[in-house]
Amino acid sequence: MDINYSERIPNNVDLASDRTLQRALEHWQPEFLKWWKDLGPSDFQADDVYLRTATSVDAKGWATYGFVRMPEYRWGIFLADRDPDRRIGFGDHFGKPVWQQVPGEHRSTLRRLIVTQGDTEPASVEQQRLLGHTAPSVYDLRNLFQVNVEEGRHLWAMVYLLHAYFGRDGREEAEDLLARHSGDTNNPRILTTFNEPISDWLSFYMFTYFTDRDGKFQLKSLAESSFDPLSRTCQFMLTEEAHHMFVGDTGIARVTKRTLEVMKELRTEDPDAIRLAGAIDLPTLQKYLNFWFTASLDLFGVETSSNAASYFAGGVKGRPDEWKFEDHLAVDQTFTLETPSESGGVKAEEIPMRNAMNEVTRTEYVKDCEIGVARWNRLIQKQGYDFRLTLPSTRFHRKIGVWAGIATNVEGRVISRSECDAKQGEWLPTQSDRAYIASLMQGVTEPGKIAAWIAPPDRGVNNQPVDYEYVRLH
Repeated sequence: MDINYSERIPNNVDLASDRTLQRALEHWQPEFLKWWKDLGPSDFQADDVYLRTATSVDAKGWATYGFVRMPEYRWGIFLADRDPDRRIGFGDHFGKPVWQQVPGEHRSTLRRLIVTQGDTEPASVEQQRLLGHTAPSVYDLRNLFQVNVEEGRHLWAMVYLLHAYFGRDGREEAEDLLARHSGDTNNPRILTTFNEPISDWLSFYMFTYFTDRDGKFQLKSLAESSFDPLSRTCQFMLTEEAHHMFVGDTGIARVTKRTLEVMKELRTEDPDAIRLAGAIDLPTLQKYLNFWFTASLDLFGVETSSNAASYFAGGVKGRPDEWKFEDHLAVDQTFTLETPSESGGVKAEEIPMRNAMNEVTRTEYVKDCEIGVARWNRLIQKQGYDFRLTLPSTRFHRKIGVWAGIATNVEGRVISRSECDAKQGEWLPTQSDRAYIASLMQGVTEPGKIAAWIAPPDRGVNNQPVDYEYVRLH
């Protein structure tokens, strides 16, 4: 399905045939652009950036590259091709035709899910708006802006659904998506993690690896939805989301690689010596990993959820890659959940599988996170060091669910509150750690040059050289 770029709002949904909807979205568009100029990437709006733009939604030719100023980026509405034979893949309505309109009984639930997903997209742009000033290279600066414009397009994706299928309520929700702001005291973003400031590039790489990966799993769950327009929207969003996680994965690998180079040069593993040389020591890398991984775990919600059960039963939201499961009804199955025991240990609890859907998804997410960690550890192992980065226990440092507020160590063993408090500085970034990372954040804007705390990328973007002028600064 090719995208019509002759329209004011590029789309592949034949927007021109619905004048009322087109006018409503054209009314929203200036508000979006105002938001972008006010809260999008700070001070880079006039620069030409080498960006990828979707040209079709098929797997082969879905993107084209070229220089564009970000406010002129062709945001639009793109859905994956419709399968006319698609059937509901799970829950009580398994095997029936999918819905092209919103069923009345699921209206408020679907609206809430779409709004929550939509709220995360502009939130991350707001969180990252100042990062451009401290980019370690022009290559990284370009990648930041690619992530930002795609988050902007993902906002458009959700806004289209709200406008097209939810009437006045949807239009009001679309306006509110631009009224809430990340970290705002009076009107913050819906999910706590999206109110955390991202003021340094190590946090950015962790966010794009761990938090955008949560986004991948949420989109995969919504891509299973029986509401076909939502499913098709999320299928295409997943194509773009992959780049965000690539930025995080390779960013952390490059930080690790540079640290290992410094360790070899100095012949030491001493964190203080490594910091004196201007690199990020591996224990600090582990602390940032602990923080962002655990914050991202909370985004999946509570372990035992009647909402998740009703979403699954009704066909509203499925499990990621539902086709992998043998039983698509999940009526008689149970899930073994580890919960805190009264004696201060851990006990196993059997809960109905439908109530455990959040935990099923979180478990798949953890497995996916481990792939990158194994890749980073191979870099360390190859250089002959014993240090290993690890994912902390899913019980550690939780703010939501049965483990919220429970004192555990990084392995998940329940410990006293006083011991937990005393060890926080070993497990999570301290003010001193954050201050050190902040001291490294000096922008490098000359093509081919790179900050001393990170290694250069292995290859450039779209077969361009690493030292290509990806951003033409004015």
